[in-house]
Amino acid sequence: MRPRTFDEVVGQDALIGPGAPLRVLVDSGALPSLILWGPPGCGKTTLAALLAGDPKRTVLVALSAVHAGVKEVRAVVERAAREAAAGRRTALFLDEIHRFNRAQQDALLPHVEAGTVTLIGATTENPSFEVIAPLLSRCRVYVLAPLGRDAIETLLERALADAEHGLGSSDLRADPGAVALLAELADGDARRALGLLEAAASLAAGRGVLSAEIVQQAAGRRVLLHDRDREEHYNVVSAFIKSLRASDPDAALYWAARMLEAGEDPRFLARRMVVFASEDVGNAEPAALALAVAAYQAVERIGMPEARINLGQAVTFLACAPKSNASYRAIERAGEAAREHGSLPVPLHLRNAPTPLLRELGYGRDYRYPHGEPERFVADPNLPAALGDARFYEPTEEGAEAAIARRLAEWRRRRSAPKA
Repeated sequence: MRPRTFDEVVGQDALIGPGAPLRVLVDSGALPSLILWGPPGCGKTTLAALLAGDPKRTVLVALSAVHAGVKEVRAVVERAAREAAAGRRTALFLDEIHRFNRAQQDALLPHVEAGTVTLIGATTENPSFEVIAPLLSRCRVYVLAPLGRDAIETLLERALADAEHGLGSSDLRADPGAVALLAELADGDARRALGLLEAAASLAAGRGVLSAEIVQQAAGRRVLLHDRDREEHYNVVSAFIKSLRASDPDAALYWAARMLEAGEDPRFLARRMVVFASEDVGNAEPAALALAVAAYQAVERIGMPEARINLGQAVTFLACAPKSNASYRAIERAGEAAREHGSLPVPLHLRNAPTPLLRELGYGRDYRYPHGEPERFVADPNLPAALGDARFYEPTEEGAEAAIARRLAEWRRRRSAPKA
């Protein structure tokens, strides 16, 4: 069912519709090296074949970076030289280009740069991280979107009607609900949609009607698009943290559940919340850190699936808690001061004095024990003299931190007051 013309392609109108960037390039005959970046089943391989254009003028050679290496690239280059002598250019379609390591990409670079081959790379991973900068700079990057449900339904209806390449000769009729469910379960992936249709059609053989129940039976348990250390992982994690920060418990719960359903390690989720409790909630709700740590311990000691309940409690608590990043900003400012000023000497009154010699040298002299003072407060400075009255922690008026702000303002006023 792979489209054989641009007019048969659905779902990528922004790139190949009339007047769209890729369509203009093809129509002009000036196809540059490019990289197609998009999720599985969005049409990268199909577009590569169509972009190559007339086979009488362009030879398309397809390699998979999973199996190919420098040897195969050299063979393509040698063939390209022969084709060029015959007046034909060579387009190298390199699927899963992110699987090529740096040395393999370096070997490909001079031939792309010289124009010996026109590279059409395809990848599901962010090329900013997976393709070396010199090669990336010589390619245009085009981002393909997951196919929408309408586009998927169009493909499914074509497959059901096409007697030559699809299921048109099987006299199978599909309920509208079955096609809609197939499009939903495909998750934007045309390949998955057609695979599910084929499996469901096999189960419906002899019945004449493809129902939603048969589709669900064929689909089994939905597998979500997720990975442990690549683009989609970081996108979903980013959405989770930003939803917590935005005080949106519903969105935060969704992204957390999405990770767990996709097989993410629950300890990763718990660790992120421990960090968030201090970075984004801080002293506005001091219980946040304790609860996040408790959730992490629950994950380790109880395990899944029950620990998802503990994670759910932590997610909702953190999302609904008052927010302050004052503690995070304070440690950052203090670190900047330490790096800028180096190892400033510790004031004498704060130094430890365990020996008579150190006491003779003034270590610990004039130290006042706060618990022996009125209100348990001492106005003496504790920073190195070079830092003066530097301030790193600026509490907010959020939650419990508002009370801290008031106490600290009074202490700072008394410390900065002229000494009698």
